[in-house]
Formats: sequence, structure tokens, C-alpha cells
Amino acid sequence: MSNCAFLGLGVMGYPMAGHLARSGHSVSVWNRTREKSKKWTGKHKGRSADEAADAVFGSEFVFMCLGDDPDVEAVFDLIEPNLAAGMVVVDHTTASADLARRLDERCRARGASFIDAPISGGQAGAENGKLTIMCGGTGDAMDKARPVMQAYGSRITHIGESGAGQLAKSVNQICIAGIVQGLAEGIYFAEANGLDVSTVIEAISGGAAQSWQMENRWKTMAEREFDHGFAVDWMRKDLRIALDAGRDAGTSLPVTALVDQFYADIQAMGGQRWDTSSLLARLKPAKT
Repeated sequence: MSNCAFLGLGVMGYPMAGHLARSGHSVSVWNRTREKSKKWTGKHKGRSADEAADAVFGSEFVFMCLGDDPDVEAVFDLIEPNLAAGMVVVDHTTASADLARRLDERCRARGASFIDAPISGGQAGAENGKLTIMCGGTGDAMDKARPVMQAYGSRITHIGESGAGQLAKSVNQICIAGIVQGLAEGIYFAEANGLDVSTVIEAISGGAAQSWQMENRWKTMAEREFDHGFAVDWMRKDLRIALDAGRDAGTSLPVTALVDQFYADIQAMGGQRWDTSSLLARLKPAKT
């Protein structure tokens, strides 16, 4: 078992740190809001640190699950003095590949290793320990970190060098954006033509149109229930990262850019915390 620090106890990080503790690892947690750390230690075996640097001191693995590039860099600045040779820093935040590469260099300067390891699977995946993890970093660092990440990850893939995990997460979000918009339009079309949506979904879900989104979201979408998943604000952050990376690579992502603007419409409707399936709300008012 390993000594682990977990920084960031949001809807994803809180259960992930819990899985580490239940797997027998020694866990020190830190969160900007101290009450969250105290709540975690009330439910799990582990230590709450008042300062991020204190949580990291003496750890073999440092896990971060934060909000955006500025959050990650600010926390890394706090912990950097306590990074030591042999430590592995694993960032589960969805952030930019450029940031991952910079932090990798800073870790190397201290003899530590860095893995950018964004996650997919939502809150349910975190709570059930069934997350998909896309990783960028060295093979040696992955060999060390993989057995520990298996506490909450069911599919852990080493994509390539530093930054590759974040780029793979952008691929994930690009694909989701198009699929959700297509499903929203399909449900809207079925309703507008007087079709029973459940019957249509039953007919097409076994064929080429099938997707995770269709299987898990069509019913709540049809009922105009949009509180079952990843928030629109966070999706727009992820799509911004993807579109920036696309521009850097000289690639055109027209559908992604369009759906990003559709999500901006959802935000303007007051749906910042609605889940990503709320694209349907643009197309038809909620049922009365």
C-alpha cells in the first residue's frame, strides 16, 4: 500500500479519494474549503491537511482533481517545494496539454514524475470506482501509478507522452458534443412528428445509432430532466480547451464550435448547472 495525497474533493475527487482509502492506501486530503476535508475524514480513514503542501509532504503519489488550468497551476505552486525524487504527481483535472507539459518539466526538475490523467465517467463513475482514465507520461511513471489508480479506474490507458492524456480527453469531449446534439435533434424530430419517443428509441437503439448517451439519457431528455450528469459550465470549459488545441494543431472543428455555441445558449437560458443533455432545451420548451 502507498502513501497518497489527494488535492481537490469535488464531486469527482471526494469519492475517488474514498476509494483509495478503502483500498488500504494511507491518504491525506486537502480541499480549499476545509469543511469538505473534515467531512471526508469523518467518513473515511485518513488525514485532513490544512495546507496543500502539508498533505503532499512524504507522499509517494500526489493526486489532483481541480477545476481548470489556473486552479491546477496555483495548487502546484503550493506543493512544488515539497515534491521529492521518486514522487509521482497525477493530475485528474481536465486541463490543457500545454499545462501538462509545463508541469512535467517542473516535476522532472525535482526528480519527480508527472502524469496528466483526465477522467471520464461522471459522478456515477467516480462513486462506483468505474472511471475511464486517459494518461500522458512516461511508461515508468505509469507502471508505478496504475495499480493505485485501479482503486477508482476500470479502464486506464497510457496514450503517450506528457500532454497526450489531455488531448485524448479533448477527443472524448468532441465526440460527446456531436452525439448529444444529434440525439437532441432526433428526439425533437420524433416529438414534432407525433411519434412515441420510447418506441422510436427501442427501434433504433440496437443499430448504428446506438450510443451511451442514447441508452442512458434519452428518457430524462424526453422528460426535460437535466440534472443527471456533467454540467454545461464544465462542458464549455472542456470544449474551449479542445478548440484551443485544435487551433494550435491547425485543425478545423466546425461541429464542435457550433455545439459550443449551443451550450452558450443554454447558459443564457439559466442552464449553467444543467447536464450536457440539455441541448434539447434549445429546441423545444419544457413540457407543461
